Amino acid sequence: MSDLTKDVIEEAIKGYKEPHLDRDLVSAKLIKAIEIEGDQVKVKVTLGFPAQGARDTIAAALSERIKAVPGVGAVQVDVNWEIKAHSVQKSLKPIGQVKNIIAVASGKGGVGKSTTAVNLALALAAEGARVGILDADIYGPSQPRMLGITGKPESKDGNSLEPMTSHGLQAMSIGFLIDEETPMIWRGPMVTQALEQLLNDTNWGALDYLVIDLPPGTGDTQLTLAQKVPVSGAIIVTTPQDIALLDARKGLKMFQKVEVPVLGIVENMSIHICSNCGHEEHIFGQGGGASMSEQYGVQLLGSLPLDIHIREEADSGKPTVVAQPESRLTEIYREIARKTAAKLSLQAKDYAAKFPRIVIENN
Repeated sequence: MSDLTKDVIEEAIKGYKEPHLDRDLVSAKLIKAIEIEGDQVKVKVTLGFPAQGARDTIAAALSERIKAVPGVGAVQVDVNWEIKAHSVQKSLKPIGQVKNIIAVASGKGGVGKSTTAVNLALALAAEGARVGILDADIYGPSQPRMLGITGKPESKDGNSLEPMTSHGLQAMSIGFLIDEETPMIWRGPMVTQALEQLLNDTNWGALDYLVIDLPPGTGDTQLTLAQKVPVSGAIIVTTPQDIALLDARKGLKMFQKVEVPVLGIVENMSIHICSNCGHEEHIFGQGGGASMSEQYGVQLLGSLPLDIHIREEADSGKPTVVAQPESRLTEIYREIARKTAAKLSLQAKDYAAKFPRIVIENN
């Protein structure tokens, strides 16, 4: 008679702390089944975030721990994921087909926010999620160029727009509707109305994540997003430079004030590696993102180097994640994507869709 029990296997699994969640899979309630037949053990793991690039590592780490249990022979660990909708600001409801909206923001321009947003969206897709991107920068839309999209979106009913597609992403931008060199000379209310229309009047297909590339700063557009758009979480992009960090803190505090959870910080241009000699230099300072994350208790999701390939590939319409899928840069973006989605998966779920609507009729 085998002494193997589910409790013994669970205890072994508890010894592995999943690095993206920073907790064990038992306490995170992600072990969906443990089957024991003689000395054979089968474990089913269902993560709350896409993890195509980490599933083998997770399975191997769990197998190793389970095999160390006396009496265990063969071990099979299946790792899959199911992405749920997460709660948004109290006064708002999620948008139809979109489970989660992630806002990518920066306190100031020139820190590489749009490049980070598009590579994050592509990295989430590479990890196994259905992803869209909304370019919310009305004055300076850059996603059409970065995604290599030309032409105008279709409208089947004259009221709504079909999203454009590129590299597996659904995309919408004011840049699809105007000439690339036409300046948008609009006042604030027109800009915020345009943003709402681009979001709500686009026929998004079923999406796990919609990444919104926000314009820099903490003005009208950001406030509209915080008050009228159901956001599940935000990411702040900064460089290590003191002045960029100063503005990034303002962005972080704005989201905290309007009760949008900040999922983490991405430090861009953290180090420059000379393409000729390999010399490493902290051009914009050092450790700024880490100290900011420590100060505000927010996770540092990752640090990206100042690299000419990132700029060249975004300008050419094939961002790094699709241009160099096996590169170290892409692995950093995919790790940021996994950490972002894992952090979001730990937040409260949105259960509204599970409950029937109660309608009271007077007969």
